[in-house]
Amino acid sequence: MKNRYDLIVVGSGAAGLIASVVAAREGKKVLLLEKLSKIASKLKATGGGRCNLTNTLSNEEFMSRFGRDGRFMQDALNGFDHKELINFLKSIRVETHAPDGFRIFPTSHSSQTIIDAFLDELTRLGVELKCEQKVESLLVEDAHIIGVQTQDNTYKVDAVILATGGLGYPTLGAEGDGYALVEALGHKVTDLSPAMMPLKTKESWQESCRADTIPKVELRVDLKKYKKLRAKGDLIFTKDGIRGPVVLDFAREVTPILKKYDEVPILLNLTKGKNEEQIREVLKSSSQNNPDKTIVELVHTLLPLPLSYELCKLAEIQPDITYKNINGQKRDKLIQLLAWTPLTVIGHDGFKMAMITRGGISLKEIDPKTMQSKLIDGLYFCGELMDLDGPCGGYNLQWSFASGHLAGQLKTKKE
Repeated sequence: MKNRYDLIVVGSGAAGLIASVVAAREGKKVLLLEKLSKIASKLKATGGGRCNLTNTLSNEEFMSRFGRDGRFMQDALNGFDHKELINFLKSIRVETHAPDGFRIFPTSHSSQTIIDAFLDELTRLGVELKCEQKVESLLVEDAHIIGVQTQDNTYKVDAVILATGGLGYPTLGAEGDGYALVEALGHKVTDLSPAMMPLKTKESWQESCRADTIPKVELRVDLKKYKKLRAKGDLIFTKDGIRGPVVLDFAREVTPILKKYDEVPILLNLTKGKNEEQIREVLKSSSQNNPDKTIVELVHTLLPLPLSYELCKLAEIQPDITYKNINGQKRDKLIQLLAWTPLTVIGHDGFKMAMITRGGISLKEIDPKTMQSKLIDGLYFCGELMDLDGPCGGYNLQWSFASGHLAGQLKTKKE
């Protein structure tokens, strides 16, 4: 039958591509459906086009970075960790390296290298690729997948792998199609929030501090219920808020809280982890060695000059006076601000600026040993569609590859 396949993969991102290759290498007749005119649009944009594929962490450490649900990945990672990914990419003639010893990239530092290699492998294996094909429904009979309906055709099939991704980057085609498809079959989709994105703040003083990247910043939520939520990394101030690697990681924790509260108070340690006592000693010692230096010059030994000016203003201290001439109460206030600078997160730009989606298909309804649905036989999931997301640094792409690799094996519960 012309429209009969062993497997249909829906979505041509990292997860869908590797799932298609794995199944085809096992001799399956595979059809890969993509709703856009080209494959892998989001993969092409990953890491600013440089494509941070994965990282060098052990599986245990890797899973811990995903939080309490991280162990769901154990079977997938045991079968396909970063070392296996490197070997797989080498098998399709893509060389990789880790220039900083942690993040792994293609040596070309171009995501197009990855996409071209996958296209060549799909062609070699005889995988049929159809673009501009949007799946409108999954056909099920007696709790088993029997087909796929697109706007143009009905395809008979024994198995379907959904790799449709989340809601992040709608300009690259993300519409959350997969969520609607599985909800129609009775699957639960958890609350969805944008993640990995800049955050907007109520305050405006940071607008004057946009020129510098502040290294090794620690962020934490200043709400009793969420005190444990913290992140560390480089931060950049923007016209209306904050961005940078630490903010991308932190945003995945903050955006769900913003649904409960209009404002989320946060605290920033901008002084590379120094506490009040250490900051006081630095300022006091610098003042003793240079008694004519102004307070802003002393603070500048810890922070960029524009930021030093703004924090002096917040402490209601004239920036051009010397340390010894500052009122003790105001001096304490400045030191407190240097240890933990308060900001108030009030919003974000929604999914249009989100790299990933927080939330997805409930993990309770997916078999972690196979990636198969516990509700519908022959239906498999992989990648961002599921309720599992990690921080920056190759985590989410490795998870997409690992889950896609496992799903593509089309294991069943009996196996």
